[in-house]
Formats: sequence, C-alpha cells, structure tokens
Amino acid sequence: MGLFDRLRGKDHPRVAFIGIDGVPFSLLSEHPEEFPNFAALADDGAAGSIDSIVPPESSACWPALTTGVNPGETGVYGFQDREVGSYDTYVPMGRDVQATRLWDRVTDAGRKATVMNVPVTFPPQRNVQRMVSGFLSPGVDKAAYPDDFRDQLEEMGYKIDVNAKLGHDDDKSAFMDDAHETLDKRYEAFSHYLQEDDWDLFFGVFMTTDRVNHFLFKDYERDGKNKDAFVEFYRKVDEYIGNIREMLPEDVTLVVASDHGFTSLDYEVHCNTWLEQEGWLSYESDDHDSLSDIHADSKAYSLIPGRFFINLEGREPRGSVPKDEYEAVRDELKAELEALEGPDGKKVAERVVVKEEAFRGNHDDIAPDLVVIPNHGFDLKSGFKGHDDVFGTGPRNGMHSFDNATLYVDDPDAEIEDADLYDIAPTILDLMELDYARTELDGASLVHQ
Repeated sequence: MGLFDRLRGKDHPRVAFIGIDGVPFSLLSEHPEEFPNFAALADDGAAGSIDSIVPPESSACWPALTTGVNPGETGVYGFQDREVGSYDTYVPMGRDVQATRLWDRVTDAGRKATVMNVPVTFPPQRNVQRMVSGFLSPGVDKAAYPDDFRDQLEEMGYKIDVNAKLGHDDDKSAFMDDAHETLDKRYEAFSHYLQEDDWDLFFGVFMTTDRVNHFLFKDYERDGKNKDAFVEFYRKVDEYIGNIREMLPEDVTLVVASDHGFTSLDYEVHCNTWLEQEGWLSYESDDHDSLSDIHADSKAYSLIPGRFFINLEGREPRGSVPKDEYEAVRDELKAELEALEGPDGKKVAERVVVKEEAFRGNHDDIAPDLVVIPNHGFDLKSGFKGHDDVFGTGPRNGMHSFDNATLYVDDPDAEIEDADLYDIAPTILDLMELDYARTELDGASLVHQ
C-alpha cells in the first residue's frame, strides 16, 4: 500500500486495467502449467473468452473497449476510414474518437487517470494526470504528456511499438529480441507508475503480444520452428502480469483483457481484386493505387478488414447504384460473399453482417454496408493495387479473430459468460463505483454486487 493510498484512507475503489492486445483466451487457459499467474488470476476471480466487435480490428476495438459503445458512436471503424461524401481516406487518431472515454469519466468525477500505450489515443489528452499514446504515435517526444512524464519515459528508453518489419525476415531472432526489449521497457514503465500510487484508474496496454502473434502464431498452433520462442515470450508476459498483481494495493481491482482473439493465417484474401474479377469494381486507369481511382460504374469497393461498401448514388461522389436498388444490390453482394470459397474449398466467410446489425449511432454515414467475419485462416485485405490473385500469402502467419478474446477480472463477484468487448467499460465503472446511465453504453457490467 502506497503513501498516497494511506493518506487518502481508501475513500473509493480503484482499477488497474492491463491490455494484452490480440491474446486469445484459449492460449492462456489451456496451459496453466506454462502460465501460472493467469491461472491464479482465474482461480481467485473470474476469467473467460469474450467476443470482440465487428470488425475485430485494433483501431476499431480499442475505441470501443475504452468507451463501451460501437463504431457507430465512436466514429472509428478500422485502421482506414472514408471521409464523409468523399473517396478520400484517413487513418483515425485519438481526436477522431467521438465517444466518452473511461478516463474522461474518471476525471469528470474528480479522480485521476494514468493512461499508457492505448492504441488510437494520439495526440495525448491534457485532461488526465499523465498519458503516453500508443499505436500510431510518431514517438515518445510527441506522444507523452506532461513534459516531466515524457522526460522520464525517454530516460527509461521506453518504446511505443516493436519494429514489425523485422518480423518479415524468415529468421525471427532479431524480431523476437526487439519484441522482448519492447515488452521489458513497457513493463518497467508500467511498474514504475503503478507504484506511484497516485491514480484512481491505471489503463495500460501491452501491444507487443499482437505483433508476436502476427508473425509466430501458426508456429505455436501447428508446432512450427518458432514455437519455443513464442511460448518463452508468453511466459514472460505471464510473469509480468503476476508481478503487477502482486504490487497492487488492496483497494485496486486488476482487469486484464484483449481486444480480439487470434488464429493461424492460411490465406490472405485480396477483396478488391475479387470485386474487380467479379465485375463489381473497376478503375479509371491501369495506374490505380487508392479508392479515389475507382470508376463511376463501380458498384462496390472494400476497405480493411473485410468492410464492403456499395457505391451509392448521393452518398459516394461517383455513386452508381440508385438508392431504390440499394437493398437488392447489397443482398446480391452479400450472397456472393457468403458463397466465396478459398483454394482449400472452405468458405471464406463465417458470416456476413449488414450494417444495421452491428452499428448504431450518429456516424453511420461512413459505416460499411457489409462486414465479413471470416472463418479462421482467411485474412481479409483490401489494397487497390499490386495483387493479380484473390488468394495469396504474405510474411504474417497469424490473424485476428472475432471470437476467443480474453477477459480476467480479479473479483469473485464478476461473472464472465456470454460477454463481449462492450461489457468491459461498464464493468470498470461499476468496480470504481462511478455512476453512468445504463442506456449510454452498449454493454452491461459483469460484476454482481
């Protein structure tokens, strides 16, 4: 118990959230002998697999997890979104998130928040006690607030992200060395500020887990040459989670979660190539490299991951599909996507979701009309050039999954059953005894008092 906690007299409960980006629950739960700290956390509290969101992509998932609402409210649907009324696209950043974050609710209640390495939070907010932004940040010098926090992180050698390009090498040694160093520096920084004991909500994310999964997950799942290196990395993750749990004061509840699951990747699916081959998409010239190059007679196009848009008259600048034909055209595309098979004869789509089923809110003007949730093994890509074949392979052997995300709550009153990503925010608010309107959020608390 820290000095600040003793002086304060435990006037309200606190939460430490640790994100383990992209970690599937089955990886941890099926190997308690390898990961004893996760096993202990499950035994003493609650643990289970949860569903992610549509689409299960980190840029959309973290805004949803940290607000408790769907992309129709956050305004962030993926790594790349389309400008309203335009074919121009942009990479969503922190200021593009239109819903209220957990730490904003905490500060509005007069409490303090430390936020570290959460994806889609750049530039750092100045209404919190301290923040260093995560994924998509240019560097610690611009990603950390206030200045003394930035200086401390730089002195520690803090790293925002692993060098993913190293994962493209057949020999993964340099990549894994970098992954370990990134994880170590993140843990060092988390440990330091967790023990500062001056926060009410600590919210930190280990993203290196996602990076390792992208390049080594099939080795783990199918006994590849890098399996030992993969398991060794996760033993360290388990050790660090155990250490963090031990250092927390009694008035703090630990919550550990991932934003989506993971599985082995067998085929990259180039969705715009498929649309072009099937007559849905054409370009104004052979030298095309972006969405703005699509021809006016195109009926559909795709953005990652697995988001499909009808080229709708009145919504898209060169929309070719009349509004009175929208439903019929969308149904036709949906049926063709549901029928699409890979080279192995397996269906690419586990299901195809229409936007009304997945999205609600004020930002559905840029919502995809259809989202494909793929079967395991099919990673949906959407580049606008460079792929003559629909199915191919790349340097990655692991991919995100909608199912099998992870949630641990170190509280025996929690119950994780039929839960999803949207339930995390109201659970944290309940654990902190912060009021909120139940109708504001898309999830429900998993803590039963």
